[in-house]
Amino acid sequence: MGDNPLYKRIVIKLSGESLTGRGKFGIDSDILAGLCRQMRQIHHAGVEIGLVIGGGNIFRGFTASQGGMDRVTGDHMGMLATVINSLAFQDTLEKLDVDCRVMSAVRMDDVAEPYIRRRAMHHLKKGRLIILAAGTGNPYFTTDTAAALRAVEIGARIILKGTRVDGVFSADPEVDKKAVFYPDVSYIEVLSKELKVMDAASIALCKDNKIPIMVFNIHKEGNLYRAGMGERVGTLVH
Repeated sequence: MGDNPLYKRIVIKLSGESLTGRGKFGIDSDILAGLCRQMRQIHHAGVEIGLVIGGGNIFRGFTASQGGMDRVTGDHMGMLATVINSLAFQDTLEKLDVDCRVMSAVRMDDVAEPYIRRRAMHHLKKGRLIILAAGTGNPYFTTDTAAALRAVEIGARIILKGTRVDGVFSADPEVDKKAVFYPDVSYIEVLSKELKVMDAASIALCKDNKIPIMVFNIHKEGNLYRAGMGERVGTLVH
């Protein structure tokens, strides 16, 4: 693709687990730095970026609720975990001379700006990378749904969904070695076959607003940059 990006504005969706490396919890500084270097390359090529990061490397509200915790309380704790990850990205990106802002759906003015759509659009037009923290600010909604909602709100052309596998398969390829890889799949197929791409609410939002989703292996060197520049990597949901 060279230095000519296909998309002017994108949303990158990463799971919190993508930051853990060989550990089960926390943030691996080498992985964080590698992801930020690729984002810097994409950003410097002129692509406007909104980043949504999960919090599963620190806390999962749904899992906690299955253990007896109140679901709303657990989800609020999960939102705070996404803010921790977002601040880690901001710190690393700023050390790479990337101008960025953390915008939180839950008010915490001492550490992040409140998410206001018009302000987010202003940051993007000024060349700043925005990190969209705390999900939608509501319990029972995942950060996948937050990524889809923010993509619609800011007019992103595509969502880049980084995963541990090479794209969308008929089953979990880490468990079923006979799982079939899908280079292309429709929104309806994702819903009807219950393929593990993003949750149903986020798929429906993308379908209604015609936002494609590229699902790819975030851990393969250079994949994030290639996807960010518009190269076909992994699976395209459209």
